[in-house]
Amino acid sequence: MTGLWVLVAVLVAGLAVGALLKARNGRVRVAKPEAEVPARALPGPVTDVLDPASAVTLVQISTTFCAPCRHAKAVLEPLAERTDGLHHVELDVTNQPEVAQSLSVLRTPTTIALTPDGRELLRVGGVPKGPELLDALRPHLTTRTP
Repeated sequence: MTGLWVLVAVLVAGLAVGALLKARNGRVRVAKPEAEVPARALPGPVTDVLDPASAVTLVQISTTFCAPCRHAKAVLEPLAERTDGLHHVELDVTNQPEVAQSLSVLRTPTTIALTPDGRELLRVGGVPKGPELLDALRPHLTTRTP
C-alpha cells in the first residue's frame, strides 16, 4: 500500500512541475528599471549583432542541438520582417558558454530585447508567443531613434 501512495505522490508532483514549466514557457519578463539594476557590459558577440538602425534588436540565444530554438526562430524571424524598427538575430552559444553566463541565460532558447545602446528591455525564456511579445515591445518601437 505504501508503494501505491509513493507512486501517486510522484505522479502528482510530476504533473505539478510540468504544469508550472508549461505556464512559464514563452512568458515575457520586462527588465527592471535602470535605477534598480547596475549597468553591465554586454559580451562582444552580443554588441556585434546589435542593429543601430533598429529601435529593438531581438537576440535569440540558442545552441546547436536545441529543438525549441528552431521554433523560436520560426516565430521571431517573420515577426521582425513585418515590424518596422525590429531586428532579429540568432546567437549560437554552443562553443561560447561564457556569453550565456554573462547574460544570466540558464536555458535555450532565451530571447533578449535590446536597445541600440545595449539596454535590456525584456527577455523571454522558451519559445516566445508572437502577439504577446509584440504588445510588450510596442512602446519601444514607436519611439524609434534615428
